[in-house]
Amino acid sequence: MKKPPTAQLIALKGAELALSELLALYEVRVRQAGVIREISESLAAAGLTTLPDFSTCPTLARVRLVPVATTTTVTPAEEDPAVPADPLPPGALPQRLLLGDLPSAVVGLQCVPRGAELSQATYLMRYEGYNQIPVVSNMTELHGVVTWKSIALMYENGWDLTLENAMQQESLPVFDSREDLFSCLPMLVDHGYVLVRGQDGRISGIVTYQEIVRRFQNTARPFFLLGEIESLLRRWLGARLDAEAVVAVQATNRKPEHRTGKVEDLMFGDYVLLLDGTQQKKPALAQRADANWIALGRPGLDRGQFVHHLQRVQAIRNRIAHFDDDPLPPEDMRDLTSFARQLRDCVR
Repeated sequence: MKKPPTAQLIALKGAELALSELLALYEVRVRQAGVIREISESLAAAGLTTLPDFSTCPTLARVRLVPVATTTTVTPAEEDPAVPADPLPPGALPQRLLLGDLPSAVVGLQCVPRGAELSQATYLMRYEGYNQIPVVSNMTELHGVVTWKSIALMYENGWDLTLENAMQQESLPVFDSREDLFSCLPMLVDHGYVLVRGQDGRISGIVTYQEIVRRFQNTARPFFLLGEIESLLRRWLGARLDAEAVVAVQATNRKPEHRTGKVEDLMFGDYVLLLDGTQQKKPALAQRADANWIALGRPGLDRGQFVHHLQRVQAIRNRIAHFDDDPLPPEDMRDLTSFARQLRDCVR
């Protein structure tokens, strides 16, 4: 990540940019937690903020750089036991997932013009691996959609083999790119696809059932893996560590009346404090961590690597809350999958 000069940001005061253009100023594409924090601080230093908030607006939104009346320095608040010690960063959770937030909804699509030969449509479908292809004029007027099902219906009815007869022309699933994704799902399930119109009225893309499945895998699987990891950690640590060990960690971020001694009341970062014998900021906890590790009863498990991977999982956990276009990097998915597998062996 590279920050633009403050003078460059000040010169943009009042300008309207696509979100992607704002991120490009910082040479990033994805709004991860650290990126959001750095951009916010950079804008604040220039006396600017964005409308709407760049950290939570849709991927395709445009933001205006506007001045703020004052900039304040954020100081640590008094410890509040009701607030988790390691929450997911503010603004990281998406407000809405719009149809236009999906890449395939806005990148364009292959179409055939009205009056084309049916063979042109079927060739493209076979060559590109499509299950459907729209028939349009100037990318604005939709005449119909050729699907393998509509082609089969044409043959069953004994109709002439023409593009017109091969088209599905009624009840076509077409939605505006600003439509909420989840409101479109019933039509997508029924048809296997939905066509998307951009704000200029042109057909801008197509979202298929297969893409939603891939999207779900990319975004949901990490959440399920993290849920399993936390559950396994609590089962393993809760069965092996006594309440005194847990209270020692809770004493660093909880008031006395909220130090329950229960593993299920710990935050994810507390697991690291329980087991990391190299932590320098809390030497007393480092000494306790040695005893905690012995209590776990896994002498053959490499402690250094385990704690390192535990910290990696913690870092990934704080990054995956935002539904960005890019899926979690393969190395992060490998870390989550491998760590979950390691923990399954530990709690057998």
